[in-house]
Amino acid sequence: MNKVMLIGNVGKEPDVRYYDADQAVAKLSLATTERGYTLKNGTQVPDHTDWHNLLFYRQLAKIVEQYVHKGDKLYIEGRLRYSTYDDPQGKRRYVTEILVENMEMLTPKTRPATDPNRPTSNGSRPSSDGSQPVSMPGTAAPTAAETPDDGGLPF
Repeated sequence: MNKVMLIGNVGKEPDVRYYDADQAVAKLSLATTERGYTLKNGTQVPDHTDWHNLLFYRQLAKIVEQYVHKGDKLYIEGRLRYSTYDDPQGKRRYVTEILVENMEMLTPKTRPATDPNRPTSNGSRPSSDGSQPVSMPGTAAPTAAETPDDGGLPF
């Protein structure tokens, strides 16, 4: 079984690209932090942060493009994918990515300064409490055969 579950904060604005007309792929980094603590002998163990490369495909990538921003807290489920490429100097580079299959947005949506009854760009009306839908099940990430060829270079 190849399954990853993470809760963390988005490190930068998502990088979204389109291929084959209307098919989207989004890439972003997610930081997960283990909090520091103090041992019984008084030794301080500092916080430890890991950065994860996430890939979103199809409709889930479009949701990321529209709603996910730097600093947002996300819960994701997906699977690991490993790949390699040669950099311009000919050195072999290794990449670990998580192909995201499901996502929940954990950052509450702020109340808009405009009329709360005004429809949003997708035609829906915001909820009365200003929160956004948090469950964002996505279309399953593509299999290796369906993954677009990016020339072996990360973007």
